[in-house]
This record gives sequence, structure tokens and C-alpha cells, in this order.
Amino acid sequence: MTKSFTRTDRISAQLRRELGTLVHEAVREGGLPSVSVSDVEVTRDLAHAKVFVTALMPERSVEAVKGLRDMAREIRMELARRVKLRHTPELHFHYDDSVDRGERIENLLRDSGLGTGDPEDQ
Repeated sequence: MTKSFTRTDRISAQLRRELGTLVHEAVREGGLPSVSVSDVEVTRDLAHAKVFVTALMPERSVEAVKGLRDMAREIRMELARRVKLRHTPELHFHYDDSVDRGERIENLLRDSGLGTGDPEDQ
């Protein structure tokens, strides 16, 4: 059984593409640490969107997310110009630490001698 994509899934994907470009521009123009959009979750009523970002330098992630939150209004206004929706969702930026956690787990496994299951580890 395949999962059917709902309207919110399609809008989330569209917002992820557009926000990827907008966040890249905001990082460059605002002098923020480099981040990229990893996911966007939209509420069912399309009023709010959680924008998850990952940082190239995790130690500067707090600074990057704070900068994006400060620029959220401008990013939202530009998003409204690029995406044809009746109402553009309120943007809420969050740091996605799943990549960091994955690397930490991989390092722990490697250090314990269990490896990652790759033939190169054996």
C-alpha cells in the first residue's frame, strides 16, 4: 500500500525548495553561518511552517538559527512573492540535529569496534 501525498505534503515540498534558495540568499547577504534547509513541516491549516536547518559548522548553529529567526519576516514576505498561496505560513526556524546525532552514533560504533556494517570497516 503506497502513501498518498496530501496537500500539506505537496506544499511542504514546494516550500522546502523555495526556502532552500531564500535561506541560502539570507545566509550570504546577512553574513550568517552556512546552513541549508533539511525539511519543512506545515500545519494542516497552513498557518505555520517549521523550517528545519542543518549547519555546516554545528558549533555556530545557535547563531545561524537566531539570525534566521530575526530575518523570518523578510524571508516570509519574499516567499509570498514566489509561492502562490492564499496565506503564506508563519515561519519557525529550528536546528535539525539529526545529522550531528548520526555522526556521533557512527563514531561511537566505530570506536567500540562494531563498525557501521560497511565491508570497509571489517
